Parts: sequence; structure tokens; C-alpha cells
Amino acid sequence: MDDCTAHRPTPLSLDEAVGRIARSYGAVTGTEQVPLRHALGRVLAEEVEAPVNVPPAAVSAMDGWGFAAEPGQVSRAERHRRLNVVGRVPAGSVLDRGVEPGQAVRIFTGAPVPAGVDTVAMQEDCRTDGDAVLVPAALPRGANVRSAGEDMTAGTVVLQPGRRLRAQEVGLAAAVGRSTLTVRKRLRVVLFSTGDELREPGTPKPGHAIYDANRYTLAAQLDGLGVEVRDLGILPDRADATRAALAEAAGTADLIVTSGGVSVGEEDHVKAAVNALGSIDLWTLAIKPGKPLALGRIGDTPFLGLPGNPVSAMVTFLLVGRPLVLRLSGASAVATPRSLVVAGFSFAKKPGRREFLRARLERGDDGRPVAVKFPSDSSGVLTSMVEADGLVDMPADATAVHPGDMVEFLPFTGLFG
Repeated sequence: MDDCTAHRPTPLSLDEAVGRIARSYGAVTGTEQVPLRHALGRVLAEEVEAPVNVPPAAVSAMDGWGFAAEPGQVSRAERHRRLNVVGRVPAGSVLDRGVEPGQAVRIFTGAPVPAGVDTVAMQEDCRTDGDAVLVPAALPRGANVRSAGEDMTAGTVVLQPGRRLRAQEVGLAAAVGRSTLTVRKRLRVVLFSTGDELREPGTPKPGHAIYDANRYTLAAQLDGLGVEVRDLGILPDRADATRAALAEAAGTADLIVTSGGVSVGEEDHVKAAVNALGSIDLWTLAIKPGKPLALGRIGDTPFLGLPGNPVSAMVTFLLVGRPLVLRLSGASAVATPRSLVVAGFSFAKKPGRREFLRARLERGDDGRPVAVKFPSDSSGVLTSMVEADGLVDMPADATAVHPGDMVEFLPFTGLFG
């Protein structure tokens, strides 16, 4: 066995890596209060309780006519009931009288139902006749009426800490009267790339150089998770520059993310610098794309080193970086979204390594979504990530997939944010 083989780390499975993150990392940020209009995408840091019933009283679910349903069976011949109209109830108003049997009121969506009303008939199913209205005779009691507290009851906790706030959570907070929420402060992430071959987009470059795409894709992915990104640009392939940048970043960041420099080449200085300043687990993940990946700490600051190939950097961030960022941000739900779709391609692989295939979704003849694999598996083909709608997850022990098989699909719509 040569020295290279002797010091080569045993690849971890993706599940093991994500499990380590769940066990070893938690929220590192403090809290702050923000206006409700600025709460979208933030991580909730308090319980939100409903102080009142929602709705506060029984209300009409639609525009129509309110009345008391008659008990008992209705004969087939009796298709309508004739009721005397005794009032009108717009939303936001209250009828100052009760409604007796044989009477009805004109009522609108969201209006509180008056005493004596237990049923609302849709206006399109009714017909007016002078001072009366004809309503469906067979309408069941309670139809089209929302009871008090149907949505939320007073004293119930409706939002738990750790939830990332989407539009629906923001709306729910507004519905219980909240104008501000206590949330986790935004995670501060320092980001840089390494490599003498890299150039900044928009600047001249020699023929052998390449523009740095990784820093921009990673910054966009981090932005989607609601963090604050400080971009240190491109570091040269020098041990002293790498070590100095990491040491400076550790004093101001909650997380350091790098691209490139975590492999085993002589010019890959990031791993050595992190080891000198702190500690590192070099995770060679048993996945494709994205085998080289480093996770460690510089002092108390977590460090994530991603591969240099653009597809590998994006995929490993989605699979490992995303749950890490969410855990550090205080989010309770960090699972990767996935669904089952039909394979529209053939693919063979060796067992032992989990592979993530770039694919787009098409609508099959039976209406089900069908995954169509991108032709190239190269980790350097960034166009594949543009053409794809997500990743097909091929388990480590799988050897082949055939058209018509069901496969797990990780949609980009759920991963980028």
C-alpha cells in the first residue's frame, strides 16, 4: 500500500454526512424583532399563539341567502322553499334582529350569520320573487357556514419556533393580529473561491483561464436561504494568503464557505490552512458528482469546503451545505424535498456510490411526470444544471434504471430556497 492509499479517507455516505450535521450543529445566531412585512424567509424564534378565535364568530362562506334549515326528510317534489326576506348582512356589519323560521336574509362572504341562521344557500342556486326568495329545499344544516374558531381557536399555538416563514405563515401571523415577529438573525456567511486559473467575470482573461462561476452560483444559493453573504472574491493558490483569509473570516462569520482547494493536490491549500487554524473532517462523500468535501471549524466558526467543479459545487451545496446552513440558522426542518416520478431513460452504474443524475421533467401520456436524463454526466457541464429541473437520486446499491421505473426526484424548486 502506498502513502497516498494509506491516507485516503474512507468515503462517507450522504446519510452519514447529513446525520453528523444534525448531531453536531445547531442555531448560532441571536434573535431580533422584525415587522411582519420583512419576515418572509426568516426563521421564527418564538411561539405564535392565537389570542382569539378565527373566525371570531360563525360567518357565511359565500354570497347567498341565510336561513334555518328544516329538520327531517324533504320530498323529491319539494325542490325549493319560499322564505320571506327580512334583512341584509354585508361583511363587517351585524344584523340587529334575529331570523325566525320561514325567514331569510341576504348575506355576503365573511359576514356574521344572525341568530336563527344556521345555513347559507349560494346565490346562484336561489331565485328572488318580490319580497321572498326561493332556496334549495334539500340543503343540509350548516352548509356554507364557517363556525367560530373553525380555522384557529383562542389559546392555540399556531406557529412553532424553528419554522422558516413562507407567505402562508406570514399570512397566518397577520390573521391572529401580529404586526411583528421574533426571528433568528440572519446567518453571516463568508464566501470565496480559490484557484490561480480563475478570473472575475467582466475582466480580461488569458486563454487558459476560466471565469469564476462557482462563487456566483453559491452566493445565489445562499441568498435563497436568507443569509448575509460577504464575498472575499478569488484567493490565489498560496498557503499564506489562504490561511490569512480564513483567519480573518473566522472572526466575523457564522460560517465560512469555500470552493476548490479541498482535494489532495499540491496546490490545494484550503485543507492544510483549516487544519492549521482549527480542525477538519475531510469528507470524501460516496456520491457522484461531488466526492471531495470538507467540513470542520476554525476556532468556533464552522467551515464548509466544496469541490471546484461547478456542478459538484452546486450539488454538494444542495445536499450538504443547505442542511448545514438551515441548522445554523435555527431551522427545524432541513430535509431535502423529494417525490416519485417515472424514469424516461436507461442508466447503468456500479454499486457502492450514490449518484445524482440531472434531469428535466416532461408530462407522460398518462399525465404523470417523467424524468428525462441530461445526456452528459460531467461535473464540469454547468449547462446541465440550467436544462435540468432537478436530480434523480440513484441509491448506492442500485445498478440500473429502465424506462417506466419509479425513481426519487429532488426538484430544484424546493432546493433553491
